[in-house]
Amino acid sequence: MPKTSTGTTTPDINANQVNDSFPKASPESQTHSDRLKHKIQSEIANKGDKITFADYMNMALYAPGLGYYSAGLKKFGKQGDFITAPEISPLFSQCLALQCIHIMEQTKQKTLLEVGAGSGVMAVELVLELERQSQLPEHYFILELSADLRDRQQQIIKTRLPHLYDRFQWLNCLPEKPFDGIIIANELLDAMPVHLIKLEQDSIYERYVSLNDEGDFIWKDDVPENPNLLKAAQKIQILQKSLSHLKDKPDASYITEVNLQAVDWIKSIADILGSGAVLLVDYGYTAQEYYHPQRSMGTLMCHYQHHRHDDPFYLPGLQDITAHIDFSSIAHAANDSGLSICGFTTQAHFLMAGGLVELTQDLNPNDVLNFTEVARQIKMLTLPEEMGELFKVILLAKGKKLSLPAFQFQNFQNRL
Repeated sequence: MPKTSTGTTTPDINANQVNDSFPKASPESQTHSDRLKHKIQSEIANKGDKITFADYMNMALYAPGLGYYSAGLKKFGKQGDFITAPEISPLFSQCLALQCIHIMEQTKQKTLLEVGAGSGVMAVELVLELERQSQLPEHYFILELSADLRDRQQQIIKTRLPHLYDRFQWLNCLPEKPFDGIIIANELLDAMPVHLIKLEQDSIYERYVSLNDEGDFIWKDDVPENPNLLKAAQKIQILQKSLSHLKDKPDASYITEVNLQAVDWIKSIADILGSGAVLLVDYGYTAQEYYHPQRSMGTLMCHYQHHRHDDPFYLPGLQDITAHIDFSSIAHAANDSGLSICGFTTQAHFLMAGGLVELTQDLNPNDVLNFTEVARQIKMLTLPEEMGELFKVILLAKGKKLSLPAFQFQNFQNRL
C-alpha cells in the first residue's frame, strides 16, 4: 500500500462502496469541498466541456486555500489521512543521513536541499543524526510550496532544533543554477498530478473530466491534445502489448497514468544541479511491472481518513489523490538530462544495507516496551507486505559517479 494507514488497515474500496462505509464529512468540511467542486466546475465550463485529469488533480490537491495540500488540513500521522516512513520511525531518516554522509565525503559538498518536506520530521531526524556523526551540513534548504506545511516545518524545527535553526532556509522555487549539493525527496513524485490514458486495440484516448446534467464529475474519453502525452502513451502501448501474453485473457481496454510533471521535474533538477546527488524515495515499479496486463485499471488511489479507495471525485479537497511512480521513466529522463543513475533498490534493501543494523545493534532486549516498538517500526519499514518492497530508492548524480553502501547489497538499476 502506498501511504501507510495507522490502526486497523482498511482494505481498498471501490467507488460504489465509498459513501456507505466512510466517516461522514462535517458540515464545515462539506462546505469546503463544495466550494472547491464549484471552482472545478467553473474551470470545466471555461475550458469548453472538459479538463485533463492532471488539471483536475492539480486543483483538488493544490488550489489556493481549497486544495488538499493547501488548505491547512491535518495530513500526516495518526490524526491525518496517512503516515509516511519518517513518521513511522526515526530510523528511516537516520539511514538517509548516513548515506548523505557518504555522498558528502565523496563530493566534498555539505549543502542539502529537501523538496516537499511534509511535516518536517524527516529534516529534524536527519539533521540530528548528522549532528551525532559530527557531519552537520552548512545549509539545509527546504523547498515547500504549501504555506501551511511550511509553518509546521518551521515550528517543529524551532522546537526540536533551536540551536540549529539558522542553518535552515525555506525556498519558494528551485535555487538558481548551479546548485552543488544533495537533493532529497520522500514521497514527492507520487503527489504530482498525472494524466490518465485509455488504450483500446490500436486506439489511444486521454481520460478527461467533464460534467453530467446534474453537475457531477464524470469521465470523458477523447483524443490526447498534448503531443508529449501522446508520445508517452504510444511507448506505453507498445510495451503493454508486448506483455499481453502474461495474462490469459487481456482486458479489452487498459487504463493507466502518465506523470509528465515528474519527468519535467527531473529535467529541471538536472538543469540547476552543478554537481552532486539526487536521492528519491517513493512507491512504484519499473515499466515492466507498472504496465503488466493485470494492472489494467492503473494505480490511482485516494486516501480519506485512513481509508483507501479509487474514486478521485469523492469530496475534492478533503482527500489525497496519488499514483505510483514509473521509475523507468524517471531513469530515462535522468539519463537524457545528463544525470548518472548510481543506484536503484527497494526500501528494505536500502535500509538494511544502509545502516539499519548498526543503528539498532545496541538495543536492549530487556527494555521490552522499547524493543517491541522498534521491532514494530522496522517491520513496517522493511517487510514486503508493508513498505519494504513497494517503496523504492533511486540515486542520481551529476559530476562524480557515486557509490553508496545502501545500494551494494541489491542494486536493481539494470531493470530500469
